[in-house]
Amino acid sequence: MSAIEIAPRREPLSRERVLRTAIGIADSHGIQGLTMRRLAEGLGVEPMSIYYHVRGKDAIVSGAVDLLFVDVGARAASASASPDSGWRPVLRTRILAAREVMLEHPWVPRALESGGIMTPALATWINGNVAAMHDGGLSFDLIHHALHTLGSRQFGFSQELVLEDPRGADGEVDQQAAAELGGLMPHVAAMLGEVAHDDPDSTLGWCDDQAEFEFALDVLLEGIERRA
Repeated sequence: MSAIEIAPRREPLSRERVLRTAIGIADSHGIQGLTMRRLAEGLGVEPMSIYYHVRGKDAIVSGAVDLLFVDVGARAASASASPDSGWRPVLRTRILAAREVMLEHPWVPRALESGGIMTPALATWINGNVAAMHDGGLSFDLIHHALHTLGSRQFGFSQELVLEDPRGADGEVDQQAAAELGGLMPHVAAMLGEVAHDDPDSTLGWCDDQAEFEFALDVLLEGIERRA
């Protein structure tokens, strides 16, 4: 009597499975590359099956962001500074935990900047940042100003100045264009010649963007603390 082969049981489709798969696709292909067709292929289902769990791409992006901010909250909790150390170290730790997640999922800042996204986990994150400052003795008026001052930095990212060498059609640095650009910005060229950091992992290309992010974050937090 021959053995009967049993096909492996397929993982049932669920909202979380859809969103986790969407996160993986966005990580690999960017938010523009996250399509319903590609998502369905990744899940091994027909596109219409997805709509039973998440209705459309906007809801998928929103749900994916929510899952990632759950992760942000968990990382912040595991690495959180002691409340006795004051509000600044607590808030700094929370923000840098968010930055870790944003660097792992670089499409999220664009999704947040597009506007219209407010999820339970994201709302909880903002509320936690406000609570850290208020528990530290800051007035709500100052906290309001602080949130505007920190801007996107409280979510672990910021719009950075980009000063990269101009590239030609082949992707190589266009030396003539670079020289012309340097001629227009002699002081900038002199600055970069003295202080630019060669960091191959930098998203800026010409300096250590993690160090610059932390420097600006510390300057902002120190200024807010003086105001308090």
